[in-house]
Amino acid sequence: MKSNTYRGRRISVAPMMDWTDRHCRMFHRQITRHTWLYTEMVTTGALLHGDVPRHLDFNDEEHPVALQLGGSEPADLAQSAKLGQQWGYDEINLNCGCPSERVQKGAFGACLMAEAALVADCVKAMRDAVTIDVTVKHRIGIDKTESYEFVRDFVGTVAEAGCQTFIVHARNAILKGLSPKENREIPPLKYEFAYQLARDFPALEIILNGAVKTSAEIDLHLQHVDGVMLGREAYHNPYLMAEFDARYYGATDATPKSRAEVIEAMLPYIHSQLALYGRDGNGLRLNSITRHMLGLMAGIPGARTFRQALSDSKKLALGDPALLLEALTRMQPLAA
Repeated sequence: MKSNTYRGRRISVAPMMDWTDRHCRMFHRQITRHTWLYTEMVTTGALLHGDVPRHLDFNDEEHPVALQLGGSEPADLAQSAKLGQQWGYDEINLNCGCPSERVQKGAFGACLMAEAALVADCVKAMRDAVTIDVTVKHRIGIDKTESYEFVRDFVGTVAEAGCQTFIVHARNAILKGLSPKENREIPPLKYEFAYQLARDFPALEIILNGAVKTSAEIDLHLQHVDGVMLGREAYHNPYLMAEFDARYYGATDATPKSRAEVIEAMLPYIHSQLALYGRDGNGLRLNSITRHMLGLMAGIPGARTFRQALSDSKKLALGDPALLLEALTRMQPLAA
């Protein structure tokens, strides 16, 4: 069913604006080898009229990695998807779930759920342009449209265009009156809608997304759907993913890195990035990478000390990656 050469999307990390950039993904890849990673949403306009390398460049170690696109013009999406494949991405994902007003002004995101036929046209155009998977991430409804039939018909229509993988954020999107943050918290979760989609469309890959925080919750959902996508929990508590390769992918080829080993594995990357882009005010700042690592010690003694050490603005300004080792040393006596 799936064309990718990697293990299935049993577990993935959601596309999150301002968070899942290439540095974050490289960090996550030190913790889990097989979990699928997604870029921040990139608009078709940014690719067709902007700096393509800035938006699409990534590290080979990030595979499997998917490019999420934002747009609603089939031709523009096709061209952007083709660029994504040329740059080496393993999947193209269409954003039909973001409820922000800025995205709505561009006539894409969650508002596209009201135009299933257009989404189908977009999917078909992209599928005609690339040989890698084209997937859709969406909500279960918009505003006060709360019936299961709405999302069922949306998935059915888009599936007819050849989409085989649907990532279901199991909440409605409220297009007016709620911020993106509130849209992640206030509309009630209806996991049973995703479960029902999996039953109604057994030939499709249905992946559930929405407030999943523990392996126990993942295990429960995997009894009903094909995969689970983590959101902010993967960012705030990334070491949760250390067991994923063995637990969900049956990987026996390597033992998980310890938290200290994750830091050590990141150091060569940080040094190379700083050398490539410079350490002055016009180049890459150390904090651009280390900010994604603040949650590495979540849940163990000394975590607060670790975060504080990595948040020292004066030391961050020096641009010395040894700050990570210092932070580790400062919290270790507390963790002993």
